Amino acid sequence: MSEALTKLSGYLSERIGAKIQETVISYGELTVLVDGDDFISVLQFLRDDPECKFVCFIDACGADYPGRAKRFDAVYHLLSPQKNLRIRVKVHADEETPIPSATSVYPGADWFEREAYDMYGILFSGHPELRRILTDYGFEGHPLRKDFPLTGFVEVRYDEEVKRVVYEPVELKQEFRNFDFLSPWEGTEYVLPGDEKAKTN
Repeated sequence: MSEALTKLSGYLSERIGAKIQETVISYGELTVLVDGDDFISVLQFLRDDPECKFVCFIDACGADYPGRAKRFDAVYHLLSPQKNLRIRVKVHADEETPIPSATSVYPGADWFEREAYDMYGILFSGHPELRRILTDYGFEGHPLRKDFPLTGFVEVRYDEEVKRVVYEPVELKQEFRNFDFLSPWEGTEYVLPGDEKAKTN
């Protein structure tokens, strides 16, 4: 498999090397990093070129690296059934600049890009319906960002008095606690009944 991936990597470098910023073969997978401006043309090449034939869109997801200027990775996984190969295409994105939607090449990317928008806030230009898909109406923030608070911003409950769902600021019922995770038989200063048999002098 690594030989086939190495051959594919060389072929891509020869044909569209100017559009590829980085190529990595790791853990038996080929990953290419492309710029947002070249993203759609690279996808079209991977789909249509007879040596590639990545006609099957598997999925897309996001990743967050807050320390970078372009903190997000939009990651697309493609399969070539004819060549029995997989490829991962990455695009770096920031919080304000949209990257082109892959739906013009792979219509199946629709809901995956909506999920990446909902969970990370990655923007996609040309998407047919870019709106939240997993969180509730009026949800604040993007839950999979590394800087999203563990408790969120609001909590939701059904109020019996007003007979509807209400949104309220998060109220922690108890303070966070530190647990020692010791079993009842560990860390005691006294000897439990029966333990004296296990002691050896």
